[in-house]
Amino acid sequence: MSNLSQKSELTFKHNLKQGRHGWLRLTPAYSVKIVTDILERLGEPQRVLDPFSGTGTTGLVCAERGVNCDLVDINPFLVWLAKVKTDNYTLGELDAANQLAETAVKAARQHPVTENLWIPPLHNIERWWDSERLIALARLFRGLQISECTGKARNLTSVAFCRVAIDWSNAAFNHQSMSFKSPQLSLFSQKESDFIFNDFLVKMQQIISAAKNNIRGQVQVYEGNPRYLTQILSEKYDCVITSPPYVNRMSYIREVRPYMYWLGFLQSAREAGELDWQAIGGTWGIATSRLNTWNPGDTVIGDDSFDDMLQGIRNCSEPLANYVHKYFLDIKTHLLSLQEVLLPGANLFWIVGNSKFYDTLIPVEQIYVKILESIEFRDVNYTILRKRNSKKELHEFLISARAS
Repeated sequence: MSNLSQKSELTFKHNLKQGRHGWLRLTPAYSVKIVTDILERLGEPQRVLDPFSGTGTTGLVCAERGVNCDLVDINPFLVWLAKVKTDNYTLGELDAANQLAETAVKAARQHPVTENLWIPPLHNIERWWDSERLIALARLFRGLQISECTGKARNLTSVAFCRVAIDWSNAAFNHQSMSFKSPQLSLFSQKESDFIFNDFLVKMQQIISAAKNNIRGQVQVYEGNPRYLTQILSEKYDCVITSPPYVNRMSYIREVRPYMYWLGFLQSAREAGELDWQAIGGTWGIATSRLNTWNPGDTVIGDDSFDDMLQGIRNCSEPLANYVHKYFLDIKTHLLSLQEVLLPGANLFWIVGNSKFYDTLIPVEQIYVKILESIEFRDVNYTILRKRNSKKELHEFLISARAS
């Protein structure tokens, strides 16, 4: 197992040059190649579900192949992004987006640096951008906001803005999560703001170019908690392709917070923590402190090896043991809810990763198999996809099963 390749073509890196898939990166995103391979194996499902849709990879791959797909995510920003990526656009809407971008840059260049600039209330925002870059982004954002243009054109310019904001930030994506680089002195004799504005226009053209290609399948995107799918969905599905959050304490909210603050999906750190507490596997802010008093209630996994694994973690950290315990109870609750929206014999696929805390390996793929079998899914199997870019024991797996 240790000789397995990291296979970057199965990760988000493969998506960066795949048209709409490359509009905005999310490090935990999986490759379009995985979804494509599954669909080619199955033929054409009638309706696919992704209950942890993230940036919409499954939905967009399905739609590009003419397969209808429904997406669910608890994060309102990711719901918005998936809708933008899977929309179709008229030439008039694309022209309006281009005009809005050019008008916004013109306004940003002319606007005095210190007047009427809104800065998002992101905690420690100086870690993300130095003052010059932050002011340039605020000028550009103001230029976009003062326009009366709305709808799909504004959505496309917002994606371009997010792209520029992250590319000119101090965020580093050189391992499985995200860190911050030390701010560097500018090497440009020209003002960096000019480069930022020009980069925005270049990215806008890239986005418009990809948006010209219409997609054939219909995609519906729903905001909601995947533990309670029957409260969200009214359809029945013959296929599920998804990647639940990993049990690794690397919260998605951490990586998408800058976009959420800029676009108004978040106004405070407490809101971020509340959202992460509702999400499976979330540990941002108050979500971490609540683990100290969390109680598992009556739901059990029902496996002696699972209890032994928890005890190994608990010997080092009670809150971390609670985190792992809660994660799998939440997954079981989700899977019970998922059963209610499946057609008999539906094909299901989960992309998951194992984890390790202290000296205790969490065999996520094996625990999933035991849970699935305990609630009467059939033909449950897993295969190793790749070696992850982290500890040597960590891998990604593809779990498959069929509904009863």
